[in-house]
Amino acid sequence: MTSSKTNLPQVLRQFSRNYLDAFSQAHGHLPLVETDEDWISPCEQGKANENESYWQPVEIAQLDQQQTLTFDNVESALEINLHPDIITYFTTLYSESINASSEDGKLSLLFAWNFDDFQRLQENIIGHILMKRKLKQAETIFFAVTDAEDIIVSLANASGEIWAERVGCKPHKKLANSLADYIGQLTPEV
Repeated sequence: MTSSKTNLPQVLRQFSRNYLDAFSQAHGHLPLVETDEDWISPCEQGKANENESYWQPVEIAQLDQQQTLTFDNVESALEINLHPDIITYFTTLYSESINASSEDGKLSLLFAWNFDDFQRLQENIIGHILMKRKLKQAETIFFAVTDAEDIIVSLANASGEIWAERVGCKPHKKLANSLADYIGQLTPEV
């Protein structure tokens, strides 16, 4: 498995800064999220009003948190080594989904909002991989949804390539050679 691990965190941080800059220029403030006292996140940056909070992506490595984000339990449960890029992707930033566009259309990059959301994400990845195995398809890990019905963007676990695939089907369109390459070609959509 080849990895763009050294470059990927930098690409993710730059893309999130570009998103925040574009959003702030368009709206004059940080993005908004519905406030949920039972679903708090280090991304929240104060209340905007009674129902919404400002938010921004936060680097997980800079947080003083007691829980470490790893995929050890997923890898152990599935007896698999996850591609290092997908591990890096999901352990670099806490964030709300970030909208983007590419030459193939609009999409939303998925991230964990907090530690509990990271655990839920792991369960979804396990379910996705088990479905792929049941269908006797190569293992992929999703990280984005598109505006096209039932199309997700996934990383091929064996190669690290980025593919579009219909849920439950084999990947059908290669989008990039690596996750860093793919994120680097996206435009923030605000």
